[in-house]
Amino acid sequence: MLRYEETAPRATITIDDPDRRNPMSVDVMKAILDRLRDAVASPDVKVIVITGAGNRVFSAGGDLSGGFVDEPMALHHERGVLADVFRTMRGGGKPTVARVNGHALAGGFGLAAACDVVVAVDRAKFGMPEINVGLWPMMISAVLQRAMPRKAALELMMTGRLIDAAEARQLGVVSRVVPAEELDATVDEVVSELASKSSAVIQLGRDAFYAVEDLAFDAALDYLQNGLTQVTMTEDAREGVAAFLEKRSPEWRGR
Repeated sequence: MLRYEETAPRATITIDDPDRRNPMSVDVMKAILDRLRDAVASPDVKVIVITGAGNRVFSAGGDLSGGFVDEPMALHHERGVLADVFRTMRGGGKPTVARVNGHALAGGFGLAAACDVVVAVDRAKFGMPEINVGLWPMMISAVLQRAMPRKAALELMMTGRLIDAAEARQLGVVSRVVPAEELDATVDEVVSELASKSSAVIQLGRDAFYAVEDLAFDAALDYLQNGLTQVTMTEDAREGVAAFLEKRSPEWRGR
């Protein structure tokens, strides 16, 4: 159902049910949430990678075979698990990378888009086909309308149209598109690059990036001014500037 591996500096979370297109059942989402919390708490983990097993599908989204509409109110609380996954990804302070090995649909699209960096194989398809079965991508709307142009997101929600990786890249929801044989090497490169930076500064900067997303312009500037002062107070900022002036590589301490 789910695999979790820690190999410093990364943790990898894999939805492992390729025969069923790696569905995101409530149990799977709870497991993702638990493993995300483990990765956030681990001092050895600097980058979190999320992927799906196999080479066809990242995740096709929610498991509709599990009584999805049979008891709407009884399942209301459990539907909030995905919201907690998104909150933990955003608030965990560590970069997240989606290794999109195949189609990312519905909740799977939202999970990929919630990552900071999305590396996708060129054959992957993305979309929100919920409308075709009389549903709406409610939970992932909070992610998608922030990860891509709002009207483009709404069109995909209303039509259920699937887009290829190239169009997803053009819309800004995918960071890099690569042939399947280059996927792992590209993800390794991204992880290595992120892990080579100051984890303290990445956390402060990443938190600020998301915090100002919905602020008015003046409020955002005030917030970022305070954020810059916080960054300059870190040991790593002092080390980075000293290393630059001394023409050497910095030695990050993560604080």
